[in-house]
Amino acid sequence: MTPVRCGVLAVLERPERPVQLNLDPAASLRPGSTTDVPWPDAVDKPAEGTLDLWLLHMPDPWLLGTALDQSPLDERERAQAAGFVHAVDRAKYVASHLTLRRILGAYLGMPAGEVRFFREECPCCGKPHGRPAVTAPDAPHFSMSHGGNLVLIGVAAQPVGVDTEQVPAAHTVAGVAEALHPLEHREVMAAPAVRRPAVFTRLWVRKEAYLKGLGTGLGRSPDLDYLGNGGPGTPPWPTGWTIVDVPVGAGHAAAAVRGEITSRYDVRRLAPEGLSA
Repeated sequence: MTPVRCGVLAVLERPERPVQLNLDPAASLRPGSTTDVPWPDAVDKPAEGTLDLWLLHMPDPWLLGTALDQSPLDERERAQAAGFVHAVDRAKYVASHLTLRRILGAYLGMPAGEVRFFREECPCCGKPHGRPAVTAPDAPHFSMSHGGNLVLIGVAAQPVGVDTEQVPAAHTVAGVAEALHPLEHREVMAAPAVRRPAVFTRLWVRKEAYLKGLGTGLGRSPDLDYLGNGGPGTPPWPTGWTIVDVPVGAGHAAAAVRGEITSRYDVRRLAPEGLSA
């Protein structure tokens, strides 16, 4: 998808510095475990200061061998699915959107097919291509990302963004890393060549999660905000957000929530077979 570039990005106020969680394993507040859970029928809405994360791994054999019921998808989603050339890409899209509907339906107490989406106003230009949202009273904020064979969904009482990506091939890193903040780019290129793809991906998922949380996506240039690993001479992260690395196994993922996360969070891992049940 081509990113929307808003004409007023230059006047968008620089966000404040996020609250950073201490990711040291000895810390009392840290990412929790990745736990296998059943597909939920009902879930309490997240309280202020909490973050719910849901993870689905979709193996290609399962994707290509499972006929998923697309009836809960709306007309726009079905049209989008039909536009994919490759069957596996179509199946990933359908599975990820069905998962999002199932999870949000469990929070809202409604069937997946009754969840209605809209786009909030973009904070840059005011047009309706900002954060996705649900047309339901007191609906929680949410964000979804699917990269490779993973789907990651974040749900919170405050605006939230998530991103997950596969680690790219080593020969592509030097070019794509130029899109980062100059000091982030320096961190990537300073790493040993064998580690550069992983270093880049970790920084990139933080950046995309944060920009999705803002509601701009890549309409705000990814070179404007520093979300690197810190050190002497580096600028502060933007204020008002908690940004954390999320354990997902292969690849990298991150989540960004406005405000402070005040309780430990876990990654709830779903079995793909439950989506077709």
